Amino acid sequence: MTALAIGFLASGVTFAGPVTAAPAPTSFKEQGSSAPEVDEDDSDLKLPGDAPLDKSKILDIKSIVESEGGEERREDTNEKIKFALQAEVLFPKDSAKLNSKALGRIEAIAEEIKKQNATKVNVFGFTDNLGSYGHGKTLSKQRAQAVQKQLGDALGADITYQVRGYSEDYPIASNNTEEGRKKNRRVEISFPRSQ
Repeated sequence: MTALAIGFLASGVTFAGPVTAAPAPTSFKEQGSSAPEVDEDDSDLKLPGDAPLDKSKILDIKSIVESEGGEERREDTNEKIKFALQAEVLFPKDSAKLNSKALGRIEAIAEEIKKQNATKVNVFGFTDNLGSYGHGKTLSKQRAQAVQKQLGDALGADITYQVRGYSEDYPIASNNTEEGRKKNRRVEISFPRSQ
């Protein structure tokens, strides 16, 4: 697996780079403490010209882990977990019938949903921009429904689902290359982290 961590600093500087491990973020609540106190009068924290510091705040950090070929992607934030599975991993071409490899991957996601005690799950389908928009809308919704049915079988009736098909809307890569289109053909499953 290749891992990439992205964070945002209070100064507005963004950093991104490879990391060897991407542990799931923990909130201060999970660690059993409150947010750290910041002494805004500390001389080491002064800005040039004695400009005042902005109020301290806890920022949401996103951890992204993607398989080598990009077939599977997991995003963790302090608030939620999202899995994105490429359509080729789950379905035959231009089909909404799950293949045998898909069942194990969906079962693993169901186990994570149980672990997080999630009761609300989003299952969204997406396609690339090839073919008509209407066909993509129908196919992406059928694929999302197929994944939701499999999750429902694994999780039981205590989960509320939002299931949508978005066709080519919301691409995560360029549709100008096959590699990009492959990433855009996906099903995303997201749910809140336990507090």
